[in-house]
Amino acid sequence: MHTYIFDFDGTLADSKQCSILATQQAFASLDLPIPSVESIEYYMGIPIERSFIQMATKSLDEEEFTQLLITFRMYYKQFEMESLTVFPQIPFVLEQLAQQNIRCFVLSSKKTNVLERNLQMLGIDHFFVAAIGSDQVAHYKPHPEGIQLLLNKYHIHAENALMIGDAIFDIQMGQAANIKTCAVTWGSHSSETLAAENPSVMISKPIELLHIAH
Repeated sequence: MHTYIFDFDGTLADSKQCSILATQQAFASLDLPIPSVESIEYYMGIPIERSFIQMATKSLDEEEFTQLLITFRMYYKQFEMESLTVFPQIPFVLEQLAQQNIRCFVLSSKKTNVLERNLQMLGIDHFFVAAIGSDQVAHYKPHPEGIQLLLNKYHIHAENALMIGDAIFDIQMGQAANIKTCAVTWGSHSSETLAAENPSVMISKPIELLHIAH
């Protein structure tokens, strides 16, 4: 593999607590039934523009929905300083991958400006050639558009690329783009759930990324 494409939430960074707090506060602020922790964790792999519709127990009008998104982003920014952390081993692994001349990218369901802010805050932004957020594609995960954008723009051969993620949406996206996939079990979806998607490889520790690099 010459190119690694990483998901962000649940793969590079532990944002579970931050997402749970911000989601529940946002729904509560609008007097909406608060989604369960399990529901929030399951939908963490896709943009809030889609997941919030799934989690809402009633149909939201355009104004309510817009306000919900704004409120979530406000709370997320508030909570991220204290509850967003990089997973142990990730900085070391990224350093080793750079020494092996493996190009790394981030492909996230976050907006690009938030993604870049988070990468900088965690001190790992310099390891990535580019960070692609949900605002750069017309079709969200698990649609392969994000991967196709990277393959085309950076002249990456599909056979040399690996999609790495903690959610079934990442694996489905990689498969739809006809590239190899790596499911990681330290994020939001269980190893059983991920295994059912038949990823090319499944790992339980970041350090294992160094052993599938060749």
